[in-house]
Amino acid sequence: MLFGCLAVVLPLGRWPGAPVLSRPIRLTATVLAAGGPFLLWDVIATDRGQWSFDPRQTLRARALGLPIEELAFFVVIPIAVVLTLEAVRVLRDEPRRMPGRRRTR
Repeated sequence: MLFGCLAVVLPLGRWPGAPVLSRPIRLTATVLAAGGPFLLWDVIATDRGQWSFDPRQTLRARALGLPIEELAFFVVIPIAVVLTLEAVRVLRDEPRRMPGRRRTR
């Protein structure tokens, strides 16, 4: 599913006027801000035994005690959201709300 999400939204990063992939620092900050707290919450809850992941339904690879696909979720989904948002803004011809940037209408 995560590969499917990426396959659908990555072309939006090349959409003319949607410079998401050309701003890796901003994208990384967004992914960390969106996924970081939930990742921390997941690590703590799993460590405390509040929930777990069925090893029969997840990959063997683990990081921070979580299945690798759980970590990928917190990266892929924020990227998909940002790419979709930027593409919609371009399609609607809505100016980006960036500090110091003037609207031209």
